[in-house]
Amino acid sequence: MTVILSASEATTQRAKRGAGVVAAAFATAIMLCSQTVQAQLRVDISGVGATQYPIAVADFANTPAAQPIGEIIRADLSRSGQFQLINATGANLTAESQIDHDNWRNRGADYVAYGSVAQTGGQYQITYRLVDAVNRVELDGIAFAGNEKELRRMSHRIADRIYEKITGIRGVFSTRIAYVLQTGDTYELQIADADGQNPQVMLRSKSSIISPAWSPDGSKLAYVSFESDKPVVYVQTLATGKREPIANFKGNNSAPTWAPSGNQLAVVLSRDGISQIYTINADGSGLRRVMRSPLIDTEPSYTPDGGSLVFTSDRGGNPQIYQVGLNGGEARRITFNGSYNISPEVAPDGNSLVYVTRRNGAFRVALQDMHTGNEQLLTTGPDDQSPSFAPNGMQILYSSVQGGRSVLAVTSVDGRVRQTLSSLNGKVREPTWGPFTD
Repeated sequence: MTVILSASEATTQRAKRGAGVVAAAFATAIMLCSQTVQAQLRVDISGVGATQYPIAVADFANTPAAQPIGEIIRADLSRSGQFQLINATGANLTAESQIDHDNWRNRGADYVAYGSVAQTGGQYQITYRLVDAVNRVELDGIAFAGNEKELRRMSHRIADRIYEKITGIRGVFSTRIAYVLQTGDTYELQIADADGQNPQVMLRSKSSIISPAWSPDGSKLAYVSFESDKPVVYVQTLATGKREPIANFKGNNSAPTWAPSGNQLAVVLSRDGISQIYTINADGSGLRRVMRSPLIDTEPSYTPDGGSLVFTSDRGGNPQIYQVGLNGGEARRITFNGSYNISPEVAPDGNSLVYVTRRNGAFRVALQDMHTGNEQLLTTGPDDQSPSFAPNGMQILYSSVQGGRSVLAVTSVDGRVRQTLSSLNGKVREPTWGPFTD
């Protein structure tokens, strides 16, 4: 996919034209390089944001391939819960059109997005425009080029730009998620678009796969596989499918998480008899124990500056979340609400912490302010696990049990908007949201 024109360049070009995007268990696993599968995740949405922006997204013009583009953009914006979609049926707009601002305001739209698709052989160019109908100004205009397989990604990129231009926050529609799908006795590590579409199998095994973790550049996944009769940490390159064991020590090797630099990971090893946290280079060298504890330390996660780890420990009697600097010092407890808190992750801006808490027997996702300690319960349970922030920090992906089925779910950080991503073919769990990659 190629970005052809910046917003200003797109406007200039329009002016020039005159008108103004693992087979056997216990032995080997099948490594799969982006093998597309048909079992896409189904999305259900509930709730709306505190603020909703009225926007009309017209169908894109000129070729049959253009038909899904407007649909994908509308679906993305709708899933965010922050946009009110205004009916644009019959708009008949192209990228060259100049809109009637008053007409769209009368329809109830503050913003209008529209565009065209040009096809040359197997290549497509999508040109789009975003107009503020209230202030009568163009907010964005750009063109993306790519092949037919890239049309969905280009559509997500346009939705990202619309989201950012209107809210001031970077969109995450073109990012990816990773998760484990269990069907019978088969486990698959899959990646998919953030809306659950375009799923691809990266690893298939008859042994359990847990704890996938994206590298900061989105090119690799670390995860734990039990194919060798014990948990071993692997790092797999997504483009080639090549993978290497980076932590295969005596005992358990688990809970990988990447440092923001991408050169190092934190892992949990029981090589000395009890689960403790270590750092290790991405090539498996440079193993270093972070601290010594007489009790279990597990589930490390780096802070965005890479200077410390948050982790789960029962050193105080019950599982709670602690923070420790990587340059020495004592670990300090940071969760005090409730008697059972696990699975921490710090927000991309470092200001909040998401984790799983047990309240009245139900496992729920909670959000805590890192500065004040104030807590907000975002979900109701009964079995919500593995929370993971979107890279813009505005949503949280997690696994849940709903109606007796294992599904993935997404909540906004204010708890007002929720999505459910479910599979008709098995149990989906162990989710992690990928980083921005462009």
